[in-house]
Amino acid sequence: MDTLIVAVRVVLSLGVVLALLWYLQRRLSRGARALGNANPVTVVGRQPIGQKASVVVVEVDGTRLVLGVTEQAVTVLHEKSLAADSSSTLDEAVAALGRPAASASFARSLAAAEADDAAPAPTQPRPAPLAGSILSPSTWRQTAALLRQGR
Repeated sequence: MDTLIVAVRVVLSLGVVLALLWYLQRRLSRGARALGNANPVTVVGRQPIGQKASVVVVEVDGTRLVLGVTEQAVTVLHEKSLAADSSSTLDEAVAALGRPAASASFARSLAAAEADDAAPAPTQPRPAPLAGSILSPSTWRQTAALLRQGR
């Protein structure tokens, strides 16, 4: 009988704790939405250029940024305030790339990324399926060698 009472108390306690966690989660998430903590960065569009490079249009606080994105870096290619015209499209933003230095930098990054794609990856010998485990013969040989050295 005591075991049954303890089990009921444990189940009820767990239920109360889970209900409290659910209530707090609902209350806190509703409060965050009410404060307007929306994501300040919005991805407007993305255009892949190569396997590891793309052009991305991002909107941050009323400013649109055209970014060149590679594996190694993110480069600002163009920046435009949305106060004058907010109907800019991805094609217009990419066409508005007026800074040759940034374009040249992005072109160099793109060429480097394409060169990395073209280079064959060095092949490493495959380890034995049991390498490092207690079932591996090499593990037993190493253990025996260590024990012989300790004598």
